[in-house]
Amino acid sequence: MDSESRAAAGLLTAMSRAAAAFDELRHPYARREPLTYFQPDGWTTGVLFTLPDGRLVRFSVSLTHTRTAFRVSGAALVEERALIEPVDRSSGSVHEVVSILEDTVGEVVSPARWLLDRLVEEIAEEVTEI
Repeated sequence: MDSESRAAAGLLTAMSRAAAAFDELRHPYARREPLTYFQPDGWTTGVLFTLPDGRLVRFSVSLTHTRTAFRVSGAALVEERALIEPVDRSSGSVHEVVSILEDTVGEVVSPARWLLDRLVEEIAEEVTEI
């Protein structure tokens, strides 16, 4: 196997680990739906939560490519409002993009449970005030 084939295999492995990290996200008060799809120029994986008040919360990473570079972006959104600073990094190296992808998944997944807890607590406070 040549180095390009090994790099491609490494990228596929990193993509699989990313999907698994999102698959592990759960919250007792939010319904979840896995989110993974391919498009002509890339791939997205993540999870979509529905809060008790019906709002949608999305945690995801995307990998896109052009002829010269790969771009990795991560997002945590409630409806269309960002919960974390958008993560967006590029590289022309497959080897480097594997590391970027893994770092981005960590940056999106790590605060996810805490963010969901906060959103559910806000809903509970609103209900209590009524």
